[in-house]
Amino acid sequence: QLQFVESGGGLVQPGGSLRLSCAASGFTLDLYNIGWFRQAPGKEREGISCISNSGDRINYADSVKGRFTISRDNAQNTVVLQMNSLKPEDTAVYYCAVTKGLFSMCMLSSRYDNWGQGTQVTVSS
Repeated sequence: QLQFVESGGGLVQPGGSLRLSCAASGFTLDLYNIGWFRQAPGKEREGISCISNSGDRINYADSVKGRFTISRDNAQNTVVLQMNSLKPEDTAVYYCAVTKGLFSMCMLSSRYDNWGQGTQVTVSS
């Protein structure tokens, strides 16, 4: 079982920023494409960004494009999601996940078998 932990969530005012990290233990992330997903109460899990194992390909959901930035540091075995200009509708539990599947499908939660425990992000004044 692959293990990784998300961190960096919290409460932030609209327009603020948060930096989420996904740290792997016991395995190396550089073999995997990494996805960030979120799930708000009563809603389905939504793919918001993914990055290829080498970091040369990145996708973003339209809802976060221009505000969120995904990056990976394979030497540190971590993936980071920098979230700027946060909006109340960004409130959700955020998850990272790994897959060796096709990068073209990396925004689909069904392509992932291994998930972190999630970190809560709340955007509210």
